[in-house]
Amino acid sequence: MTGHKVERRHSLFPDFNDWFNREFPGLPGWRPATAAHSIPVEVSSGEGAYVLRAELPGMDPDDVTITVDDNLITVSAEHSESSEDKEHSEFRYGSFRRTVRLPETIPADDVDATYKDGILTIRVPMPERKPETRRTVPVRRAGGTAGEEQS
Repeated sequence: MTGHKVERRHSLFPDFNDWFNREFPGLPGWRPATAAHSIPVEVSSGEGAYVLRAELPGMDPDDVTITVDDNLITVSAEHSESSEDKEHSEFRYGSFRRTVRLPETIPADDVDATYKDGILTIRVPMPERKPETRRTVPVRRAGGTAGEEQS
């Protein structure tokens, strides 16, 4: 080992769970019974699209809802606990929810989502870049008599 500290890479895409810590100060792991579990996500961009990957093991795709609003994409899901008795379980049951802000407005009609091996993959096409409309406007000197222009 070289002794170098590994730095965590920060996302260019801020998300609401980074802004609002879900834990109550002084009680690690505490959260209200009505609060939704956070969904671990990865966001990347390339090849003309943003790709959001969300970890949702054991979910049925029919139990997953994706909503798009302006530049926000929200993934929510519900995972019900089975009625069988368990001696020990570390599985998470209940509501799961995650909202991610993308840098641009999301074209809602072209979003594509697939689910395989516990991973939800959402592809959001990047909007086409509009040509730059910036230009220089010449300034004329005003003055003189009405109808007379000076250069």
